[in-house]
Amino acid sequence: MQPVSNVTGRMVPLDRAHVDTDQIMPKQHLKRIERTGFGVLLFSDWRADPDFVLNRDHHAGANILVTGPNFGSGSSREHAAWGLQQHGFDAIIAPSFADIFRNNCSKIGLL
Repeated sequence: MQPVSNVTGRMVPLDRAHVDTDQIMPKQHLKRIERTGFGVLLFSDWRADPDFVLNRDHHAGANILVTGPNFGSGSSREHAAWGLQQHGFDAIIAPSFADIFRNNCSKIGLL
């Protein structure tokens, strides 16, 4: 893992609070045994809505997620952090994070 001093890019606003790990990476995707391929599964239940923010063309390729407080709450699910990183996010900005989620992100270099 390379040290990070600066992250630049485009952001996508996820205007929601208390987003838990089951919303980030729904439980039906946890049966996989490999640690890859989770990016396309990110927020899969919400992505069924064509108006969901990650479905909008002008947010394609964004690498910074800006969201509400208490992001990553719920169960300790490493898959959620993997999915965010594999989707292309380098950083998540929120007023607060669940402790275990924050630690899972730190372990893989997701700021």
